[in-house]
Amino acid sequence: MKKVAVVTGSNKGIGLAVVRALCKQYDGDVYVTARDAARGATAVEGLRAEGLAPLFRQLDIADAGSVRAARDFFRAEYGGVDVLVNNAGIAFKMADKTPFGTQAEVTLKTNFFATKDVCDEFLPIIKPRGRVVNVSSVMGSIALSRCNLDLQARFRSNDITEEELVGLMERFVKDAKEGAHVQRGWPDTAYGVSKTGLTTLTRIHARKLTQERPGDEILCNACCPGWVRTDMAGPNATKSPDEGAVTPVYLALLPPGSKEPHGQFVSEKQVQGW
Repeated sequence: MKKVAVVTGSNKGIGLAVVRALCKQYDGDVYVTARDAARGATAVEGLRAEGLAPLFRQLDIADAGSVRAARDFFRAEYGGVDVLVNNAGIAFKMADKTPFGTQAEVTLKTNFFATKDVCDEFLPIIKPRGRVVNVSSVMGSIALSRCNLDLQARFRSNDITEEELVGLMERFVKDAKEGAHVQRGWPDTAYGVSKTGLTTLTRIHARKLTQERPGDEILCNACCPGWVRTDMAGPNATKSPDEGAVTPVYLALLPPGSKEPHGQFVSEKQVQGW
């Protein structure tokens, strides 16, 4: 079976730059995925105009049917997936007047719960020596440091379960909607908490992969691409999308036989404390 790399939310920004780099460096098919097929096709056309050869598959991470259909496609066509880069995500602008409780619900729905759903469907079809990269953020680390000590201890613990983590994420949304998140020990950032959850989820998944598929040498990591000039971060950010793609691509292309990093949070190609 031919090797294949799949990048979620990759019709623009960092995701598109990851696809561009993988098209140049990866020995296999590379897929742009996007909610909107027309935007995905436009992204593929642009990369092909650069002399690259990406492919396209519709994938809306917030639509369970779309996620399962994509899983079935890659399992049938490629026998699974070799590289999965979970890049799709959202963030409200600082000036957005949407109530914080709504921002919390909407942000976590995509950045945590929908990404978790993708992992639930795709991790079982990750091939031996596969690579899973979750695009998180240093904002998740900052948010973690602003949680109360009990929350910090649970997010950092080596025995936190996926079920416990889901409960914590649901609790944050509930507390935010009640306007009581700060007094209950949470930071005042929905995006940050969503990325705290994603990095913690990565650590859990890495642990499970080691336990359940010990000989398959799958590496699963979270990373921060940096402050990148995208629709999300704005024009004043310090990195271009191609520069932001460097660390995700580094993790996606960790050579066969690598044991580390695994279950880590990585920035500028260096493991960071959690």
